[in-house]
Amino acid sequence: MEISPDTWIIAEWRGLRLNATIVFTWVVMAVLVLGSWAITARLSGGETVSRWQVMLEVVVGTIRDQIAEIGTRGPDRYLPFIGTLFLFIAAANILAVVPGYQPPTGSLSTTAALAICVLIAVPLFTIAQRGLTGYLRGFLRPSPLMLPFNIIAELSRTLALAVRLYGNVMSGTVIVGILISVAPFFFPVLMQLLGLLTGVIQAYIFAVLAMVYIASASRAGRPRGDDTTDDTDRTTETGE
Repeated sequence: MEISPDTWIIAEWRGLRLNATIVFTWVVMAVLVLGSWAITARLSGGETVSRWQVMLEVVVGTIRDQIAEIGTRGPDRYLPFIGTLFLFIAAANILAVVPGYQPPTGSLSTTAALAICVLIAVPLFTIAQRGLTGYLRGFLRPSPLMLPFNIIAELSRTLALAVRLYGNVMSGTVIVGILISVAPFFFPVLMQLLGLLTGVIQAYIFAVLAMVYIASASRAGRPRGDDTTDDTDRTTETGE
């Protein structure tokens, strides 16, 4: 039983190996790009809209609301990044119902790459909002003695994101393999349905944790009690 798609070599040329992780990652990317193009190509601003447009608006609106509930300023600023993370992980896990497909999120290399994206995004968003000085000052809080511990915490969060997603997806694959050997007809169907649910949940958890890390880093460089800008932005967004 192949636990990870990394072990499935599809093609090899002069020592270069093309494994299932790369191929299925391309498949997920193609599905998302083509699906987005097909839906957005026929967007309508009138009273009559397609079901796909309604679904797109619901998904985008829900992600935006979740970002806003975390307490970040200007959710539209983070929507493209967080939304892409969620949709990629969710699509990669949902496509597991297709025979012969293995989710690329079952590879530690994929989950590590996603976690590294979060690691890079945290300082970028924070610096854009607070400046370089404000971001670096966050590593010195509450005391300069905490500098090495804050750096370790920053790196450990990235490792935790990668291992958590990889472990959850891989464990589902192992359980399905075990149940197939015990009862090859009944249990796999139930596990596939459960896998769809847990796949979406894992995408949601990963996206929320990424947003929490960005939000916490953005607030780290702000003086205590300085919440006036948040209130102003929230008032502007709601139109009150």
